[in-house]
Amino acid sequence: MDPGGAQAGISLVVVVHSMIAAACLTLAAVQLPVWLRNRDAVANLAFAIAAAAAAANAIGDLVILKAQTPEIYAAAQRWKNIPILLLLVGLAGFANHYLHARRRWLAYTAIGLRLVALVINFSVGQSLNYLEVTALRSVQFMGESVAIAVGVRNPWQAIGQLALFVLMLYFADASITTWRRGKRAVAFFVGGSLTFYMLASVTRAYSVFWRGAEWPNSGTLFSLGVVLVMGYALSADLLRAKRLGVELGEREREADLAADAANIGIWTRDIVRGRITASKKWRELFGFTPDEQITVENVLERVHPDDRSAFNDRLEEAAGQQGDYRSELRLVLPDGRLRWIAALGRVEFDAKGRPVCSRGACIDITEHKNIEQEMLGLRHDIAHVGRVSVMGQLSSALAHEINQPLGAILRNAEAAALFMQQPSPDLHEVSAIIEDIRKDDQRASAVIDRIRTLLRHEQVEMTSLDIGEVLGDVGTLLRPDAAARHVALHLDVRPGLPPVHGDRVQIQQVLLNLILNAMDALEGAGGRSRSVTITARNDTAASVEISVADTGRGIAADQFARIFEPFFTTKSKGIGMGLSISRSIVESHGGRLWAENNAGPGAKFRFTLPIAREPADAAR
Repeated sequence: MDPGGAQAGISLVVVVHSMIAAACLTLAAVQLPVWLRNRDAVANLAFAIAAAAAAANAIGDLVILKAQTPEIYAAAQRWKNIPILLLLVGLAGFANHYLHARRRWLAYTAIGLRLVALVINFSVGQSLNYLEVTALRSVQFMGESVAIAVGVRNPWQAIGQLALFVLMLYFADASITTWRRGKRAVAFFVGGSLTFYMLASVTRAYSVFWRGAEWPNSGTLFSLGVVLVMGYALSADLLRAKRLGVELGEREREADLAADAANIGIWTRDIVRGRITASKKWRELFGFTPDEQITVENVLERVHPDDRSAFNDRLEEAAGQQGDYRSELRLVLPDGRLRWIAALGRVEFDAKGRPVCSRGACIDITEHKNIEQEMLGLRHDIAHVGRVSVMGQLSSALAHEINQPLGAILRNAEAAALFMQQPSPDLHEVSAIIEDIRKDDQRASAVIDRIRTLLRHEQVEMTSLDIGEVLGDVGTLLRPDAAARHVALHLDVRPGLPPVHGDRVQIQQVLLNLILNAMDALEGAGGRSRSVTITARNDTAASVEISVADTGRGIAADQFARIFEPFFTTKSKGIGMGLSISRSIVESHGGRLWAENNAGPGAKFRFTLPIAREPADAAR
């Protein structure tokens, strides 16, 4: 075989253009699946479009260069304008998403002009470039003869060239913007390559169609260059992402180790695909086996029925742009055991504000809840002891208060007996005496009921309360003691007060403690006015304030910091628990309790209670 003859049969133009087309298609095939798996990777989609269009453009250039007749040349040039448009769309899209270009209107203008040029391409003359190709001439390109056109140029091709110029401005602006953001390598290589490609295209078009330069109709090498630069940039991003993935995997393993050490369970939910992945500890907390599939539905099935609705509402609120959520809930495990967990999480959103993922952490707080219940029970016991102690202080006055109606009942009963011994008793008078007996009996019964209520040891019952009624009951209990101490007790309840949310007995206990302390402060007050004033008024739109003010000695400056401490007292026979219990009760109701001295004589204790917003408050 003659080597020279074999060599002569090889066309470098065909080989180069075919290899470029194959390379571009390969790059497009590599990047397109990236977008198919991650629809947010728009830059990869734009690159795949540009690479595929560059491949088609290379095939079109090859047909033009090897055309044997003017008709084949003109037809190939006409159809090549379609991949050119797609190439420009792909390049513009890549610049928009990879370089984060700002002046998108330049890209829209360029693509719009190119669309107009494409319409002209199929409607005016044989193509956008020539109204008519009359003949072909041969020029040397890559060591062999290729065809160039001779004919009547289409003046409308200026629109297509203008589109290239506007797109060049867009790429230049994107490069400058990226440079200013500190990404200088990206701006130079990627932005610079795109700008240079557009500049070369504009220069070639101007030289060939307006200056008459006899250049072959092939921009394939320039297309390959810009595609390779874009592909390299994306590949570098993929390598960087892989390194970050490895580092992230290491951080996740470290986080898992820390979470296991802290007894924390981690979970992630893909909201779009409905998938949930969870750590081994999280599965243990919720009672799932290592291989069991997890869905939102079977997670909610593990939540206690009484907590399920509230927990689901928090998840929906977090997905509705709030983002974060916190919750304490009970789980009913498959073996019937009850477990308390604290859960916190965060919902992540895409660029359009749609929830795409949520991550959360859970920890077992069963032991903490048990201790909390024990402490709550202990606090109730202490509060109950405090109420018994208060009633002990009031026993003398209350005995007198009860003896009064009992004595009146006895005297009225004796008078009725005398009337009935008469031959013709006055039944109207007897009826009046019986009515007095009934009223005195109700009066004594009311006092006893109030005492029994305060001494009763029951669970806290949070309800909607009329604060004026509560103050009235406490005033009724304390007026006998106040009278015995020669203290004037004043109630000032502003009209129209909204109901408060709380436990009646506990609030009464707070009032009893504060009012008795106020009356104790009046001991040794000298000839000053001896009075205690209880006031209830609106504090804010969400709370009511109750104050207990006396005209006693006031609070010493060195005692302010300690008056609410347990076992601190200024009384010779006090145990120092009343104010501590009162503050604990008020804070458990969502209010606060504090003290201050009056502008005049005496001190004032003030506390707030939340307003009952709705009837359902009673159940919470």
